[in-house]
Parts: sequence; C-alpha cells; structure tokens
Amino acid sequence: MYLSRFLSLHALWVTVSSVMQHYPSVWGHYDVCKTQIYTEEGKVWDYMACQPEARDMIKYVKVTLDPPDITCGDPPETFCAMGNPYMCNNECDANTQELAHPPELMFDLEGRHPSTFWQSTTWKDYPKPLHVNITLSWNKTIELTDNIVITFESGRPDQMILEKSLDYGRTWQPYQYYATDCLDAFHMDPKSVRDLSQHTVLEIICTEEYSTGYMTNSKIIHFEIKDRFAFFAGPRLHNMASLYGQLDTTKKLRDFFTITDLRIRLLRPATGEIYVDEQHLARYFYAISDIRVYGRCKCNLHATGCKEENKRLLCECEHNTTGPDCGKCKKNYQGRPWSPGSYLPIPKGTANICIPSISSIGNPPKFDRIWPNISSLEVSKPNQVAPKLSMSTVSSVQVANHKRANVCDNELLHCQNGGTCINNVRCQCPPAYTGILCEKLKCERDPGGCSQNSGQGAISHRPLLLLTALLGATGLCIC
Repeated sequence: MYLSRFLSLHALWVTVSSVMQHYPSVWGHYDVCKTQIYTEEGKVWDYMACQPEARDMIKYVKVTLDPPDITCGDPPETFCAMGNPYMCNNECDANTQELAHPPELMFDLEGRHPSTFWQSTTWKDYPKPLHVNITLSWNKTIELTDNIVITFESGRPDQMILEKSLDYGRTWQPYQYYATDCLDAFHMDPKSVRDLSQHTVLEIICTEEYSTGYMTNSKIIHFEIKDRFAFFAGPRLHNMASLYGQLDTTKKLRDFFTITDLRIRLLRPATGEIYVDEQHLARYFYAISDIRVYGRCKCNLHATGCKEENKRLLCECEHNTTGPDCGKCKKNYQGRPWSPGSYLPIPKGTANICIPSISSIGNPPKFDRIWPNISSLEVSKPNQVAPKLSMSTVSSVQVANHKRANVCDNELLHCQNGGTCINNVRCQCPPAYTGILCEKLKCERDPGGCSQNSGQGAISHRPLLLLTALLGATGLCIC
C-alpha cells in the first residue's frame, strides 16, 4: 500500500516538474493575447503582450544556391570517400536517385542509413577558389530562439562566414566567421562565445572551434544563440525575465537575434593539411546533411499564431493590429500611434492595443466627452479628472456635431495593468502606473529609469497550485 502511494506520488512529482519547466515562476510565456476577467462593472477583457510559439523554421524556408550549377552530378563525377580521402570511386549523378545529392537533402529527415546530404562539385578547378553561397529565405521576419546548427557530411570547411539579413536579402551583415586560422583567413584574433560578456555580446567574432577538417566525429558547426541568452538569463536560462527586460529596452540586442534571411558562405573546403594535394582534387568538396534553425514569427507581441498562406508566413494579429508582422493598426483603430507590445512588466507585459479612431465612433455616448487622439493627451494637474485636450487633433466638425466617446470602457478601451475605469471618464491606475489607460510605468519618468522589478507583480504560484490540485485528485497529501 505504502509502495503504491510512493510510486503515485513520484509519478505525480515527475508530472509537476515537467509542468514547472514550461511555467517558470519568474516569467511568462506570453502565450495569451487577452483573457476575460470579472470586475465590479462586469466581465471585461484584460489585454497582455503575446507571441507565437517557437518552432522549426526550416519547414518554411526557401533555399537558393550561388552559383546555381554548383551541385554535383550534372555531368556525373567521381569523388573520394569522406573517411578515406584516397578511395576515389564514389559517384554523384543527378539523373540517378540513389546517386543524386540535391539541395533539398539538407533539410530532410535525418537518421536514415545511408545518410542523405547535398553535395557540391569537387575542387577540380583549383587554384580557382571553390566558393558557394547557400541562402535561406523566409520572406518573413523571424526571431531566433535556439542555436543555428549546420551538420557537414564532408569535413567542416577551412573557411566559412555565416551572414544575416534584416531586409529580405537587400543588405547583409556578418554573424560569425569560421576558420582553421582566423588571423590568416580574416585578419581577426580567434575567439569563442565564452570570451564574450553582457557588454560585448553583439561583437562579431571569428572562431576556430568548428574548423577541424576531416575528423569524423566533428561534423557540426554552431552559431550559439543560447550561450548569448545566458549572459542575461543565467547558465540554464532560468532568469528569462532579465533577458526579456534587455530585449525590451535594447533595440540593437533585439535586432541581433532577428532575421529575414541567412546566408552560408563556403569559402574553402576542408583540406586537413597545410597544402592542397593537386593530384587528388576529388578529395575536396562541400557536403551538408542537415541545417537547423529554430525561432518564432516576429509579430511585435501582438499575436500568438503564425500561419502559412500562399507559401508565406503571416502573423494572426490581435490587439486590433494588422500586417505581416502586426506592424500597424487596423482601419478605424488609429486613435493613437501604433506601438509594439512590451515584455514589461513581467509576467504579462503591456499589450499597447490599437484603439478606435475618432471618426469610427458612432452613437453619442452617455457622458460629455470628446474623444481625441490619445497620443496628444497629457494631464495638467494630478487631481484633474479629465485629460487636457489638444484641440488640434479634433476637427471642428467633430466638435460641432458633439460626437463624443468614452475614455475607457469594459470592452475595447480597457484600463491596463489592473487599472479601474471610473464612470467611463478616466482610469484609476495602480500606484506604479500612469497614462490614459495605465499603460506606462511611473518610474520611466525618473532620472534613474525603471529597475528590473518595477511594476512586477507577485511571482506566479501555478506549479504549487497545480501540485496541490493533483494531490487532492489522487487523495494524497504532503504532511
């Protein structure tokens, strides 16, 4: 009896531990855009920042090779085996399925035997460089969430550059340099991510860590996203609140992990030696069996869904926003300038929803108020009930017709961050917040700015509550 109860409790703890991994107590997943809550005035919407779930982005990629005819097999050619560079009786033939190595084999399911891979032509034109550009395009802005991993079936290249674009391939910036000799190849001192810090995390480095020629147990090249996250979130990424705070306030850091395209520039194949063996040039080529890119659609914290439509990824926008990245307000919801959502305050963030335009408001409201553009409002006195109105934002026709609207209500214009709507005239904000809809932290006005914990509510107790509920369901207790 006691053994069965012990086993039940152990299984229960494993389940709760798994849940706790997905719901850390100090940060939110931002997986809900709005939820209904009950107040004294009835049921209202509570809006919050939200983002899509991270996924394998290779499923949606378009690959382009330059030069276009760099794939082996047309015409057929022989090459040397990877394990024995002097056994040169292998064949690549584009017209025979078993012998072809097209680009799509870089992204197929791994684990099959023999393994599948893309392969370039051999270095038969030596000493002319064997250069290949592999461009991965998504036609969508992507936020990277895990390491970029490239698995080579041949030896890892002696020289390679990983590049990124933020404007759909119009311009490119280096992400990282890879070489057996960084000083000789790129005139850079060799470094690894471990040599960086919070202050130098955006530095572009050259690493010799992933360029070791023909070693059969060393086929993988990384671009370390998680190691860079760890400078802010800790070695095991437990303090994601700190990382989200940095991403929210530092545009350069946020842009560093954001891409529309990646480009792998292969500049020199693995030689395994100082000199190229000109008698056996069929030893030298590139072969890639797998590429992994994990991330999420960038939706500016205004969506939890991202769908593929006409071979293009689109955010399923909420908060009255629209566009591929939820980058603008919907028609008739331009009552204030569009703004991205904010991760702060943890764990819900701030939704920064788009609100109705003056011209879109229909029936005359109950109170004697004129609805201006929120961005032009300011409070002139602390005890002033209504905001001061910049009349330049309201047309004379609107004033003459007295088409008035509420500052807040319990549907679209909900007071944020726990604020309470008072008679549809103003939001009564919690002590830490200010603004027409309680959308701003008061500490933002202070010279020292906001600390990490400003406006942060109590730490979530979901794992403990879940454990208690599950124990109650099984009739067990912790005494």
